[in-house]
Amino acid sequence: MSRLEDMFSLDGRTAVVTGGARGNGKAIAEGLLIANSVVIICDIIKKELDETVSEFKNKYGVSKICGYTCDLTNADDFSNFLSYIGLGKVDILVNNAGITKGNSFLDYTDEDWKNTLKINLDVPYKLCQFVGNIMKKQGSGSIINITSLNAEQGFFCNPAYVASKGALKQLTKAIAMDLGKYGIRVNNVGPGYFKTKMTKKSWDDLSLRKERENRTILGRWGNPEDLAGVVIFLASDASSYITGQDIYVDGGWLAKGI
Repeated sequence: MSRLEDMFSLDGRTAVVTGGARGNGKAIAEGLLIANSVVIICDIIKKELDETVSEFKNKYGVSKICGYTCDLTNADDFSNFLSYIGLGKVDILVNNAGITKGNSFLDYTDEDWKNTLKINLDVPYKLCQFVGNIMKKQGSGSIINITSLNAEQGFFCNPAYVASKGALKQLTKAIAMDLGKYGIRVNNVGPGYFKTKMTKKSWDDLSLRKERENRTILGRWGNPEDLAGVVIFLASDASSYITGQDIYVDGGWLAKGI
């Protein structure tokens, strides 16, 4: 293997991906597998998780992938998951799990606010803290938090999602400051509009679909596979001097002017 190939290789490393049963998380997990990492996928959706794990075992080998069904907002489930990943090493953490609860601000419920912040912000905070202690003992590691365009821009009828992603963006920078001295890097990846089950309502509305396409420079929505490369990059030695940064995979949405 050449030096350049080795820079992007994740051979011998173990990754944890939350929300990895479908959509963006599944594509991220597969990218890490292609780069030769062992991957632990956590998700609440047992049926789709089992299907994804079975598919990946057939493609990449039974020793490369395992799944863990878990409601990350349930205290007992979460504690058991931490005990599970704490049994071995963790070289890469991808906090991808998230929810969105759309409604106008004046009608937004406390329940939707609390539930959104719990999974989108509280869970990444706790996972980063737990895994950070594992990585500290190892002397290295890469944490990748999945934020959003909403970390930079306010979108209508989604106050909790926008607030949680903006907070996660800044939390990442704080964690990067604290963990850098232990050889741990912490970065954000912010997807633009991607075609997933979470965005199905917008995709199915032809007017909204076109409007979002036109907001980008590349003139299209993102596909989950578009996230794999940047995650491999941030997880690997190719990004060894990068921490505390935001990389937006948005087809040029944020950069587009008039």
